[in-house]
Amino acid sequence: MLDDRKLSVLRAIVEDFVSTNEPVGSKALTDRHNLGVSPATIRNDMAVLEEQGYIAQPHTSAGRVPTDKGYRLFVDRLSTIKPLSPAERRAIETFLSGAYDLDDVVGRTVKLLAQLTRQVAVVQYPSLTRSAVRHVELVPVAESRLLLVLITDTGRVEQRVIEAPGDISAESVGHLRALLNTCLDGLGLGEVPTAVADLPDKVGPDERPVAAAVLSVLLETLVERHEEKIVFAGAANLAAVDFSQSLREVLGALEEQVVLMRLLGETGDSSTVTVRIGTENPEMGFRSTSVVAADYGVGDLTLARLGVLGPTRMDYPSTMGAVRAVARYVGQILAGS
Repeated sequence: MLDDRKLSVLRAIVEDFVSTNEPVGSKALTDRHNLGVSPATIRNDMAVLEEQGYIAQPHTSAGRVPTDKGYRLFVDRLSTIKPLSPAERRAIETFLSGAYDLDDVVGRTVKLLAQLTRQVAVVQYPSLTRSAVRHVELVPVAESRLLLVLITDTGRVEQRVIEAPGDISAESVGHLRALLNTCLDGLGLGEVPTAVADLPDKVGPDERPVAAAVLSVLLETLVERHEEKIVFAGAANLAAVDFSQSLREVLGALEEQVVLMRLLGETGDSSTVTVRIGTENPEMGFRSTSVVAADYGVGDLTLARLGVLGPTRMDYPSTMGAVRAVARYVGQILAGS
C-alpha cells in the first residue's frame, strides 16, 4: 500500500499528464503543486511508484506517465466526482426535456454526452424485457392491413404492419383494441404471451383470423432482441488523440453492437459509475481506451446503460460527473414520459 504522500505524488502526475499530455518530471511537480517536500523526496517517491508499476518512463527523458494501474488507483481513491456547474445542469435539463419520444431521448443523450465530455458517447436502448405495456393501438391502414403500435412504460414505441386474412371492419378493430388493452395494461412484457393465449376464444368466429394475425405479430415483436440496440456519437473526438493501438482498431470495434454491449458491461447499482481502464476492457480494440459508464432507469428499475469511451489519458473526475448526471436526467425524463 502507498502512503498518503506517494498517493499525492501519483495524483499530481495524473492531473498534470491529463492536462499537458507531456511526461511529468519532479521539477514540474515541485513548481505546480504544493506537496510540502523537497524535489529529492519527490524523485524518491516517483522511483517507488515506478518500481511498483503505477508510472512508467516512456523514453529517456526525466518525465513519467501514469500506467493503467496508476490510473486505476487514482480513480479508486477519488474523494469526489467533479459536479457539473449550474449552467451545465440547466443546459442538460433543457436539452433532454425537449425530446418527444424514446428515439429522440436516446439521440439527444448520445449527442449531449459527446459534447460534454469530448469523448465517444455510447447509449443502450432500454430493453423491452424490462418494460411493461402502457397501451396497444390498432390502426387500419388499408382494407386488409393494420398497424400495431405497442407503447411501453419506458417510452418504447414499437410499430409493426399486420397483413390480415381478408377485409377488417372498424368495429372488429375497435373490439380487438379494447380486448388487448384490457388484458395487457400494466403487464410486464414477459407476461404478455400467457395473458393473450386465449384471446382468440374471446372474439367471435368471424374475428378470430384477424385476432390470430394480430397475436402472431405481437409475440414476434416481444421476442426480438431490442436490448442489443446501441447508438454512439462523437467518434470524430478521437481524431486528436494518440493511441497505443491504431485508431482504425478502435473505430472498427465501435462498429460492432455486441462489442459495445460488452464494453458497457453488466447493469448493477444504478448509483455507481463504473470505470474500465485500458487492459481491463475485454475487447482488444479498446485496450488503449477507458470506458466510464452508468445505469439509467425509472425509480428502482434499471433499464439500460450509457457511457463514454476515450483515451486512458482522460479527465476522470469530470467525465464521471457528466456520465452520472446525464444518466440521472435520462431517468427523470423517462419517468415523466
